[in-house]
Amino acid sequence: MQQKDKSTYKKESFGELFYHSCLGKFIILAVIMAAGLTIAHISVPSEDDMLYYTADGISQCIEENKLAKSDKIDDWVRNFTAIFTNCDSATITNNLKDFDKYNSLKVYKHAFYSTARVHSNFHPEGARVSIGIFGMVIPTVSYNDIVMTVGPVRKEYNQKIIEANYDDEYFGTNPDLGNTYNTYQGDGSIE
Repeated sequence: MQQKDKSTYKKESFGELFYHSCLGKFIILAVIMAAGLTIAHISVPSEDDMLYYTADGISQCIEENKLAKSDKIDDWVRNFTAIFTNCDSATITNNLKDFDKYNSLKVYKHAFYSTARVHSNFHPEGARVSIGIFGMVIPTVSYNDIVMTVGPVRKEYNQKIIEANYDDEYFGTNPDLGNTYNTYQGDGSIE
């Protein structure tokens, strides 16, 4: 294109044309995503790192729940700080003695990340307790994901599972709540 006044006309270079086109923006985005996925694939934490940092996060969870029961926000804060802090190795060993009786920890590798799951009788399919990506292990453990003690699930053989799901209703001074354990008197009530 020719203009009579060449002082106002500036011809765009190939790089500017490429950058301003839709195809150029798509190719740039694809290159950035490919670089990010390549870095993620290369920096997946090893299985030993996943086991160590996940055990550390589980130990911190057990230690915190010895003092007071935590809710979801407490879990998020503890899991975030567990990325940057470590438990004492003696504390980890003591806390994981009971943990190892009823739970098993297994690491699953994926293409761009890895996960650690706790398998127990309560969660046979496994509950995810950490994610490893970009070289760091991010714990996602909650105290409800692990089994620390065992207790009866049924009162007698072939009975339904005991569930104590009672809302904030007032049941009177001496209610019969059905098939529950009454540990004070030594036997349960009968339906």
